[in-house]
Amino acid sequence: MEWPVAVLAVWSVTSALSLCSPNYYVLDDGAGLGRVFDGVGGLSGGGATSRLLVNYEEPYRGQILDYLFKPNFGASLHILKVEIGGDAQTTDGTEPSHMHYENDENYFRGYEWWLMKEAKKRNPNITLIGLPWAFPGWVGHGKNWPYDFPDITAAYVVNWILGAKQYHDLDIQYVGIWNERNYDSKYIKMLRYTLDKNDLEGVRIIASDNLWEPIALSLLLDPELSTAVDVIGAHYPGTTTVPDALKTQKALWSSEDYSTFNDEVGGGCWARILNQNYINGLMTATISWNLVASYYDKLPFGRDGLMTAEEPWSGNYVVESPIWITAHTTQFTQPGWTYLQTVGHLAQGGSYVSLTDGKGNLTVVIETMTHNHSVCVRPPLPKFNVTSQNATFQLKGSFVSLSEIFHKNILKLCLFYINKKAKKNLSFNFPRCLSKNFMSGVMNGSFTLNLAEDEVYTLTTITTGQKGSYPDPPPSACFPKVYKDDFNVRNPPFSEAPDFADQTGVFEYYNNLTDPGPHTFTLRQVLTERPITWATDADQTISVIGDYEWENLTVTCDVFMESVRTGGVFIAARVDKGGQSIRSTNGIFFWVFADGTYKVTNDLAGQAVLAEGQSGTRAYGWHTLSLTVTGPLASGMLNGYPLWKNAVVLNPKNGWAAIGTHSFELAQFDNFAIVAQ
Repeated sequence: MEWPVAVLAVWSVTSALSLCSPNYYVLDDGAGLGRVFDGVGGLSGGGATSRLLVNYEEPYRGQILDYLFKPNFGASLHILKVEIGGDAQTTDGTEPSHMHYENDENYFRGYEWWLMKEAKKRNPNITLIGLPWAFPGWVGHGKNWPYDFPDITAAYVVNWILGAKQYHDLDIQYVGIWNERNYDSKYIKMLRYTLDKNDLEGVRIIASDNLWEPIALSLLLDPELSTAVDVIGAHYPGTTTVPDALKTQKALWSSEDYSTFNDEVGGGCWARILNQNYINGLMTATISWNLVASYYDKLPFGRDGLMTAEEPWSGNYVVESPIWITAHTTQFTQPGWTYLQTVGHLAQGGSYVSLTDGKGNLTVVIETMTHNHSVCVRPPLPKFNVTSQNATFQLKGSFVSLSEIFHKNILKLCLFYINKKAKKNLSFNFPRCLSKNFMSGVMNGSFTLNLAEDEVYTLTTITTGQKGSYPDPPPSACFPKVYKDDFNVRNPPFSEAPDFADQTGVFEYYNNLTDPGPHTFTLRQVLTERPITWATDADQTISVIGDYEWENLTVTCDVFMESVRTGGVFIAARVDKGGQSIRSTNGIFFWVFADGTYKVTNDLAGQAVLAEGQSGTRAYGWHTLSLTVTGPLASGMLNGYPLWKNAVVLNPKNGWAAIGTHSFELAQFDNFAIVAQ
């Protein structure tokens, strides 16, 4: 379905200063242009936010990717930013590093390589960005800080960029520098030097990919640092910047933004900041965290993506309102277009931006989001008012001749149709919500738009936009109650086993081809050192799976410890937390140890002991664990024989299943199975 060249309303306070009416706005390139537009993007990672996407079967996986990346179809994103995996918990899970250890390099771990290639297939011009949120422990030489040895850290990051090109033919255009505590100027300079030394002069640096200050002031005071940095990136800037950032004359980006539940209010948040990040802060790119909510819903920030794809077992996905909000900008602009100086706020609330390609094309995007329908999760949003209004636009400069084109090509997006008496949204209707009274006739290059509250409009000369669609995906369904995985995959397409979501540690397919037998192919926890992280990784490793609502179930798994005397592994049920809260997670954990003992605990930390005793388990031998939880009682079996029974577990009442290890240690898992009631 084509949208006959979208018209999403535009309004500019700054353009009306010399005119009598406060609702009169000029669209003019005669006084010069504004900043160059760098695009709209999505962020995969920070962390593990696309984890479940790779497990979708076709055609549903391809459809999801089309809604995100295919030009003139859905979100049509200009930018894809991915996490450079660092083996650490970075919000909703861990992503594997390309270098678990200093002498280890593998450029096929994880799924970000795959995602970048899929994005490139659909849009060869998409901009690719890499950013490390965390680092393997060896980078810090024993410290939880990656910048004491800037040459080592720079080489680590540059290796990832080189690997992207060598193994996947991916050209990374930008690399970010981020740490929650601060940036490090020595590291930034070393990164620039290392990039140049490896013939990567074209890779640009975004710093500090966190806050405007102190990086902006440092760039003004340090010419060498200023030369190294191309873009100042801020996270969740609230549409504003700071004077020092403007003084640098660097490109300013909202390099991580949105992070809001993707309902209609989330769509309103996204619509408002896409316009006002430039109007208020001169930010020329805005990147959504996250790209697609493809992680278990009960992990932190559930459904905080542009769309939702959290059920690979059913094939169900949901194209949420932010996809179409994005389309109103991305389908009618491209990176390299330029903002006009005539952009701004509307007299009765709302905003408009106008962009041109310099070749005669013009796109204007208008939003009239009210406060309560555009609140983002952060930062706090001050109160403001928006009311219905008429807005008259005057085309001037080279755009005078466009008035008839705009008059003929209008699409109105009814993002929110609010019944204020009923106090609820009646509809979200993207396609062809036309109103005969929406636009007046064009006279002397001017026209008037009737703008309602909580709506978005696009006015454009571009005729290629359309609302892509596929047949409805399968209906939503719960995770299968009977689930088995023997990990017998000789050449796995991804390093992770389907549906497992690592929360601390990294669990990878392991092919022990030198020891053929029933356990040749297993899942192995591969980290032996705590990573460098800003989040609260647990002291134990853990990977969760299944349905968070499970109460009564049996979990069975073969386990193999590789640490003599100190090794320990567990299977678990009713695991109630993940993400950044993983250290404090509770559940029913059945542990066995290489010293011949077992323990049952009510927490991952192993402090709330429900039962313990002798097990006879040792390292370098396979053992079968089975955990059954029914109501308030739990029982465990070892190698087919009861080991403990009727441990009383009052809380939690429900949660995921899980596997894991006692510490950062090598261990293997096989023949994993769940039977839930």
